[in-house]
Amino acid sequence: MDFQLPILAPSILAADFSKLGSDIQDCIDGGVTWIHCDIMDGHFVPNISYGPSIVKAAKKSAPDAFMDVHLMIEDPDKFVDDYVRAGADLISVHYEACPHLHRSIQNIKKHGIMAGVVVNPATSLYNIEPILEYVDLVLIMSVNPGFGGQSFIESSYDKLRELADL
Repeated sequence: MDFQLPILAPSILAADFSKLGSDIQDCIDGGVTWIHCDIMDGHFVPNISYGPSIVKAAKKSAPDAFMDVHLMIEDPDKFVDDYVRAGADLISVHYEACPHLHRSIQNIKKHGIMAGVVVNPATSLYNIEPILEYVDLVLIMSVNPGFGGQSFIESSYDKLRELADL
């Protein structure tokens, strides 16, 4: 799949859920082609967001949008099928949540969608180097996962440069 860079993927976590479809349409009207869905379970991260039904509603609101699903949850393999059925085009899982990361990536890809890996600010990129050839996207967290409105962690720039060199 070809994508025009840069990719802007606004998170629906910031949306007004009483008018989710309209908020998504505003993004699409502004030229956005990706919609980012932050899924939090209250275990892997301290907050809870929403589940597959909201992702499905978002996809229904914007059927041509690329649905980017970021699972900040424990045991993400148990929920991949649910998010695929909801309309995910890409599912990203945290290195820190997957004891068998390669298997988790294969589990996502067997559905014919893209797979990504996410790295928390304190995690070394060395940990994901063996699976880079299998993923379609690497998401470098520039804040600690689970809360919006945090200050940007400046060392994220170094991590991005390091990733570019791998």
